[in-house]
Amino acid sequence: MPIHLKRAYDPPEPRDGFRILVDRLWPRGVTKNEAHIDLWLKDVAPSTELRKWFGHDPAKWADFQARYRKELDHNSEPVARIVEQVHQRTVTLVYGAKDRMHNDAVVLKAYLDDKLK
Repeated sequence: MPIHLKRAYDPPEPRDGFRILVDRLWPRGVTKNEAHIDLWLKDVAPSTELRKWFGHDPAKWADFQARYRKELDHNSEPVARIVEQVHQRTVTLVYGAKDRMHNDAVVLKAYLDDKLK
């Protein structure tokens, strides 16, 4: 099944399928009712140290990707929970970052796509 990405600030749609919030922090200004999150998987997010180091700085993007993938390699339980959902239905990884190209959900989706090949 496909994996989609969507900002928490974008309206949910039926085609999103199973919506998983993949951030350690809840998105500011979004209520739980508005977000329509099926699962909040904080443990799959980058560590607090890595998140703060990256600070959404595109100049650190390549290093962030490598470091986050290394964390994911050592964090198999939450990754397995997502893979289990992907085998059953469409999954949308929901994130709060403004930058749609340089955020943890982009890395996580690529990581999952590689695992599912």
